[in-house]
Amino acid sequence: MKLPRPIAVIGGLRIPFCRNNTQYMRLGNLEMLSAAIKGLVDKYNLKGEILGDAAAGAVMKHSRDWSMTREAVLSSGLHPHTPAHNLDRACGTSLSTTIELGTRIAVGELDSAIAAGVDSASDVPIVFGRHYQQILLDLNRARGFGQRLKAISRWRPSDLKPHFPAVTESRTGLSMGQSCELMAKEWTLTQKEQDELAYASHMKAAAAWKEGFYSDLVMPFNGAERDNTVRPDTTLEKLAKLRPVFDKTNSGTLTAGNSTPLTDGASAVLLASDEWAKSHGIPVQAYLTHFAVSAVDFSSVSGIYREGLLMAPTYAVPKMLDAAGLRLQDFDFYEIHEAFAAQVLCTLKAWESADYCKTRLGRKEPLGSIDRNKLNVKGGSVALGHPFGATGGRIVAGMAKLLAQKGKGRGLISICTGGGMGVTAILER
Repeated sequence: MKLPRPIAVIGGLRIPFCRNNTQYMRLGNLEMLSAAIKGLVDKYNLKGEILGDAAAGAVMKHSRDWSMTREAVLSSGLHPHTPAHNLDRACGTSLSTTIELGTRIAVGELDSAIAAGVDSASDVPIVFGRHYQQILLDLNRARGFGQRLKAISRWRPSDLKPHFPAVTESRTGLSMGQSCELMAKEWTLTQKEQDELAYASHMKAAAAWKEGFYSDLVMPFNGAERDNTVRPDTTLEKLAKLRPVFDKTNSGTLTAGNSTPLTDGASAVLLASDEWAKSHGIPVQAYLTHFAVSAVDFSSVSGIYREGLLMAPTYAVPKMLDAAGLRLQDFDFYEIHEAFAAQVLCTLKAWESADYCKTRLGRKEPLGSIDRNKLNVKGGSVALGHPFGATGGRIVAGMAKLLAQKGKGRGLISICTGGGMGVTAILER
């Protein structure tokens, strides 16, 4: 696949990622997204500019967020003539906004765009049951006292019981963690293996913060100056003492320590054509050259577990590699989203498995292994946190900077999502 014209990744910016119910507990998606986009506008001196489009999304959102991205753009300092729209694909949201806008740049429709994402695990929508909803709607539709009284008479005290959102799959009733626990069992992962990856994630993230890698990628916001999810003082011994949280029997291996924490945050990335970047005197950090999306059959009609919920990237990556004429080993950096340490390990084992690659992916040979020293070199989601809609923007911005620092190279991005999907991309310089 050859794009009609290059998709330039200029750079990105985000607010610090914070555990839910901490620094951003009183804020919503719009406030966080507005801050990230405004920060990006300020970083690249775009005040008053008309960009081609902006796209962002969130997984956990209120009905009031129906025009969230447009409202954030109107508060960003960009010219009000800059359009915007919402888009969501679970944890792959901001990588999907990057791909969608990037494709439109490639075909010449746009010259510039902002791809973004946000999520709050603190300011979640709390709703009431359908019975109470129907009473309220009937009250609103009522004509006269008699109809209103009839609607009110159906009310019961139990109607006031709130319904909190849950990160579960409607077809299986399983949470993402429970689904990943099934994957860990299928691939016979131990807690020790997962803890080792989680420990490395924290150590690399802490080192990256200390060396200043994130200094121009993260802006202070609402009293937070850095991600408060990173644990530089953790040890393998501490991680080993944590108990399973999704399968509390002796066979469970996923703990709070080797899973991503519930996180609030927002990220934004500036995309453009080469011509636009040159006319504005802004250097290009990297180019988005290939991308692919896949899905797996993680449930049957009867709800029986079939394929791993988070295994779709194992399908998307080889499809993308074939289109690019590349091997899995042809990369300088790998960014595999750590929804859980187990997800990363299952994905790597699947690519190394001749049987999986033959029976599931239809390949004659396994994709093989990667150099683990090139994996999530500045920390991953287990350490840095995972605001669902914002993770893709964090990864794209970090990968672009890595390639710019190296001066050349190629990076692979892989993100699993709820709904059994995977979103992947290649950045090059």
